[in-house]
Amino acid sequence: MELKNEKEIIKILENGGVIAYVTDTVWGLGCLPDNEKAVKKIYEIKKREAQKPLILMSNEVYNLLEYVEPLPKLACKLIKKYFPGALTLVVKKSKKTPDYITSGMDTVGIRVPDNEVFKRICEIIPGHVLATTSANLSHQPSAKSYKQAFENMNGLCDLVEEDYGFECKGLESTVCGVFGDDLKIFRQGEINISLD
Repeated sequence: MELKNEKEIIKILENGGVIAYVTDTVWGLGCLPDNEKAVKKIYEIKKREAQKPLILMSNEVYNLLEYVEPLPKLACKLIKKYFPGALTLVVKKSKKTPDYITSGMDTVGIRVPDNEVFKRICEIIPGHVLATTSANLSHQPSAKSYKQAFENMNGLCDLVEEDYGFECKGLESTVCGVFGDDLKIFRQGEINISLD
């Protein structure tokens, strides 16, 4: 698919801007991960606590692999089963992932949403990865529609991209940490994990 304003999206992100977009779960807010100023802008827009990390999302898992240490077998199993989809995997980060994204922690969340608009945005942008969080003010409910995202973010972020009819389900992703053979659920969301 093609978006109406692809050039504008690229220009905004390359110039340190922040955009809002639909995913398969809730609306997201993101920027290019190597731009510290843009990441700080996300925290300012959301009034987000500094100790809360952002996650990295892309249209393909291989775009995210350079941001993380070699994945444990269990993480690979979950990726095969649930990507693309409503699972955020928290794993050890690599040196490529800046501390300003992970709030200084040595782990990072990665996800591949199952949404055509989001996938297209990642296809066209430099690096194909977005540092991202939900498109709402901290401690407010997540945006579940273009209208809500626009009300939350208009005048704060640089662009709220329309959803072209590819709506989100409205339930957040499940956040799951994988450390060696250990699995820890940080947030129960859309997906109930089973290892069968």
